[in-house]
Amino acid sequence: MDYEDAVKLLTGQGRFYIELGLERILSILDILGNPQDKLKCIHVSGTNGKGSVCAIIATVLKEAGMKVGLYTSPHIFKYTERIKISGKEISEVDFANYVEKICALADENNIHLTEFEILTAVMFKYFADNEVDVVVLETGLGGRFDATNVIKSNLCSIITHIDFDHTERLGKTLEQIAFEKSGIIKENCPVITAEGFEIIKDTADKKNSLMIMVSPFEDTSNLSLKGLYQQENLSLALTAVRYLFKKISEDTIQKALKKVQHPCRFQYIPDKNMIIDAAHNPNGIKALRQSLDFYYPSVKKRFIFGCLKNKDFNTMISELFKPEDEIYFYHFDYPNSAEIDELQAVCPYESKEFAAQKFDYTDGKLTIVCGSFYMIKELVSKL
Repeated sequence: MDYEDAVKLLTGQGRFYIELGLERILSILDILGNPQDKLKCIHVSGTNGKGSVCAIIATVLKEAGMKVGLYTSPHIFKYTERIKISGKEISEVDFANYVEKICALADENNIHLTEFEILTAVMFKYFADNEVDVVVLETGLGGRFDATNVIKSNLCSIITHIDFDHTERLGKTLEQIAFEKSGIIKENCPVITAEGFEIIKDTADKKNSLMIMVSPFEDTSNLSLKGLYQQENLSLALTAVRYLFKKISEDTIQKALKKVQHPCRFQYIPDKNMIIDAAHNPNGIKALRQSLDFYYPSVKKRFIFGCLKNKDFNTMISELFKPEDEIYFYHFDYPNSAEIDELQAVCPYESKEFAAQKFDYTDGKLTIVCGSFYMIKELVSKL
């Protein structure tokens, strides 16, 4: 099996869906010898900011000389982006071999794994086989029943900003969503957060978990990632690093911050005067607009926006656009992609369909591509 075969296996109709729960992933991991029990994990949940927090921590630990496993989702261009050791992606050969082995074992034992469960099993086994020092582990969806939540303990839990997203699965109120996110808190293991939801406090108390509240006052001047929201993410990440790894020097931390990479998160492309941002829910879109207005207050803005039908695109559109903006909507090749007329129907301003127009990128306008992870790969290749 090669990489393309592995991708076809992962995205086949029988696996490419979401079904929260731990029974299936625990079953396959038990057959694999429970590799997750051999790993030391920093576990991160939340609505927005998870990936940035994970990228910052992983980069600092790598700079300090540790062998660091990093598991994030979703990917932008290739599945191998999700599984890295000290910044290096799992090879296509290893990825295909692990996927093939785990799917074969699952079929032999009548365990019907989803795409994310297969990837999570691959990750745990790959990191254990390579004897990483620390795993920085991002939840996929929620926390309590997310496939990553099979670890029995962790070095610490981190809960980033909580807002409305995936409400059909996680709950209709912020407290319900916070309850699902707080499911990663483990017995006698600390939890770090910047928001004082009662359910997080209650869960920490029940688990005898030290709760560390963070104020978002960290200096972001050395951080390579831009965006106003990165101040809270950086504060969470560095609180965890300083609490868990007291021997890491401040000089090492500051050197590492200049090297953090997290593609398509307020990423500036100089030759096209373009920002690519994977904001895909109302809170993320609001944060994006605030950062655009802060960093580019007097610059004319050109947006290319597309999103999934199940997102609250009405709110996203109202948060993102202003009357003076140039607006293009894009329907991308994904089963749940919102139609152009659906987006235009709720947009109060003039808009056009984007059809791979050739823009004059020297016209002084800042082009912003945003709205969906699924859209970015397809659209960036066209641009």
